[in-house]
Amino acid sequence: MSEIKAVTFDLWDTIVHDDSDEPKRRELGLRNKRDERRQLVWEALNAIEPIDYETVSLAYDVADAGFNVAWKEDSINWRLEQRIRVILNGLGRSLPQEAFDHVVERTGAMEVEVPPDAIEGIAWALGELKQRYHLAIVSDAIVTPGTGLRELLARHGVRDLFDGFAFSDEVGRSKPHRSMFESAAEQLGVELDEIVHIGDRDHNDVKGPHAIGAKAVLFTATRDNDRATTTADAICDHHFDLPAIIDRLARH
Repeated sequence: MSEIKAVTFDLWDTIVHDDSDEPKRRELGLRNKRDERRQLVWEALNAIEPIDYETVSLAYDVADAGFNVAWKEDSINWRLEQRIRVILNGLGRSLPQEAFDHVVERTGAMEVEVPPDAIEGIAWALGELKQRYHLAIVSDAIVTPGTGLRELLARHGVRDLFDGFAFSDEVGRSKPHRSMFESAAEQLGVELDEIVHIGDRDHNDVKGPHAIGAKAVLFTATRDNDRATTTADAICDHHFDLPAIIDRLARH
């Protein structure tokens, strides 16, 4: 049996609480993220040639649906600029490069400028685990690109605790594809079966690691939908319990 040398982490609902930024946006008088993304594309297009907001919003919905099929069924991650280009192509429109870049930049910056909350205990758990294991992020980048997600981790004071980052927009595939875990293993200098992965979704964060010989812990503090059916090696309800769980798995 291989020695456990590394721990990899999903980001959404494992390190940060997904959509916990939405109440903050409301307090600041900002649109929710969904509406703001559509507003950015509409404003850019409408400034050049008038177009109905509803038309842009529908094109955005269709592009999102296409993204979800590629992401969930084929483990392919379109980069943010590709998603915006699909919307424009569907509308038969284009943007000058400066305007296009502005839309991409503003869309990708939302969760950095108004960040979701870190999950209680994560900084402490990472600090404890860092003393005994290599650490890396293995996470899908759904809208915010990997560059922005690194900044989000820095905002919460934990980026420097990680030795590697496998973000799906940079790897080109999404979990549970083995390429995501292979990227992290290569960066950490470990074998796949020397990894324990932590995440909140059984399909991505448990079945994915198990398929390549790694162990997996289902994290349930913010999302416990998969608790009853998971095949995880362990379940973690709170980050304060995580170091002991990892150490126990490392002994077996």
